[in-house]
Amino acid sequence: MRAIGIILALTLAAAAAMAQQSAVKTFASSADVAELIAKAKRDHKEGQANLVQRILSLAPYNANLEYRTAAAPASVHEREAEMFYVIEGSGTLVTGGKLVEEKRTNAENLSGSAVEGGNSQNVAKGDFIMVPENTPHWFNKVDGALILMSIHIPRPVASTR
Repeated sequence: MRAIGIILALTLAAAAAMAQQSAVKTFASSADVAELIAKAKRDHKEGQANLVQRILSLAPYNANLEYRTAAAPASVHEREAEMFYVIEGSGTLVTGGKLVEEKRTNAENLSGSAVEGGNSQNVAKGDFIMVPENTPHWFNKVDGALILMSIHIPRPVASTR
């Protein structure tokens, strides 16, 4: 029985290592990104505001493709900045202000139904946006479809000394 336990533990460890290795993806061609966009258009369901797919991954960094067709919940990432690149489309991003109906989604992120106050910025194809950690942000208007690349950038925790 102990041998079966050891074999099971080794199998699980090997599977975890393989999954971690397969999660590393450091290159995506323009054709790869075009296929992700086509897949997002196919997989998008009516009423779904945002569909997210992984483009690249090298822990702790991930580049995601976001296919947005409507306003999704607003966010605050307490320990990560977030960078966006607009691949296609246009919309309005609100940054700053205060989350409305704030809820904790996990240990480091908050969400809300909207952002009250803040600064509105029209964004369009080719634009880059950097949202600092602890900053409410919300794409409150999407013109048709807004296709973004987003990267969460871990930021060091400030020293309390």
